[in-house]
Amino acid sequence: MKNYDLARYSYDVICDGKPSDTVVTFEQSGDALSVYLTAYADRPQFVMVRWPFETDEDLYVLGDVWERSYGNLGFFRLSAISGTMPWYFAATDKTETYCFGVETQPNAFVGFTYDHTGVAAKIDCRNGGGGVKLGGRTVKLCTFVFAHYNLPPYQSLCAYCKRLCANPLLPQGKIYGGNNWYYAYGESSFQDNVSDAKLQAEAARGIENRPFMVIDDGWELDGFLGPYEPNEKYGDMKALAEQIKSLGVRPGIWARLLDNQEPDITSDMRILRGGERIYLDPTDARVQSLVVGYIHKMRSWGFELLKHDFSTYDLFGDFGAKLTDSITNYTGWHFADETKTNAEIVLDFYRLILDACGDMLVLGCNTVSHLSAGLVHINRTGDDTSGRDWTQTRKMGVNTLAFRLAQNNAFYVVDADCVGILGDNIPWEKNRQWMDLLSKSDTALFLSCGSLDETQAADVRKAFLEIQKDHEIEPLDIYDNLTPEKWLIDGQIAQYDWS
Repeated sequence: MKNYDLARYSYDVICDGKPSDTVVTFEQSGDALSVYLTAYADRPQFVMVRWPFETDEDLYVLGDVWERSYGNLGFFRLSAISGTMPWYFAATDKTETYCFGVETQPNAFVGFTYDHTGVAAKIDCRNGGGGVKLGGRTVKLCTFVFAHYNLPPYQSLCAYCKRLCANPLLPQGKIYGGNNWYYAYGESSFQDNVSDAKLQAEAARGIENRPFMVIDDGWELDGFLGPYEPNEKYGDMKALAEQIKSLGVRPGIWARLLDNQEPDITSDMRILRGGERIYLDPTDARVQSLVVGYIHKMRSWGFELLKHDFSTYDLFGDFGAKLTDSITNYTGWHFADETKTNAEIVLDFYRLILDACGDMLVLGCNTVSHLSAGLVHINRTGDDTSGRDWTQTRKMGVNTLAFRLAQNNAFYVVDADCVGILGDNIPWEKNRQWMDLLSKSDTALFLSCGSLDETQAADVRKAFLEIQKDHEIEPLDIYDNLTPEKWLIDGQIAQYDWS
């Protein structure tokens, strides 16, 4: 990318119908280029920008993803790259690195394509699956940022991610403790979680920074659905939170805020997409009030962390694994408020949650990574690990830790997902290594276990002590391994065996 020139670009606009009054303006300041969009009667869908240049180098290229990664991140040769890279990408010859992307919290979804003839950006400013109705409003869609580093790629990405996010929302103290999903898988109770909290308390004995115990799906009346009232296995949620706190553990709770089957929710409060009305529309004031009410209730029970889940799927109809060049695969639908872009709607929803949470920590799962930066304290950056299948943990957990680690403490605290401990489904030799790496990565460390034997308890205790320290860490074998096994930790090479 040595011949790259930020000021040398061309662009086009795609609207519902032929454009007539859409205006796109650009403002450059150094290595940053901001894009503004104004439209009156037109309903813009995309702004397409291209920077032409030629390169003979077959660089290694790493892109990002719309929300969670699905075990498919890695450095690939430029000649092998196809498809869209959301948000940003890095290109390197192993000694110097070029980074190109957009600042966090843009008002549009932005994806890049890159080949030997140049770079193109697709700025998705739609509302739902059609054009946005700006009505004369001007919106700043995004700010492109180009950077060149005479550094190896991981160090370059760390610096670049900090450049992209001016105001990360970071918690005090390291994030660690328990989550009951990967051993209970929704089959849990009040007493189970008290027992789980006791395990966390014992492993964290004497540590001033106290662990969390996050109650995942399974506590509510109807699995994966509201109304968010406790089922008969849980009963009094305020009493449960108080018991967990009495053990010196911080209680957390899971919710899927846009999937609710309460009978008084009317059809027009739901998104009409693909001929169905299933998920709640966050642009509807009644839905916003419902979401805020549930969060306030969980706060009143005494929970100190909210894990909100499934919102990308519920908003746009698919998980990230099925989202290729755009955030939704459905066309011809809109949110109730058609005057805002999809990205603006997502940002408003995240801000609504954060404001309602008050002093609760926010953990986003299935959240849009670049939009959640600065609006969640912790973000699940990869798909589910497992308490049953080691290959799932290796694929999803190790991959996202290695290739999105640069976002840690730059966008939010990275959560590469749990160490799932369910009987002898996964050899402890493997889970112990995964736990060890997490404990030295400065990311979140959550265990999912209902019991521990003597050896496991000792190893967990060691990991809980280790995570309280600050570490310098870097994945090394990143060019030929999607699950890197060689890591530089505090100046020493550590070798892990994921096979």
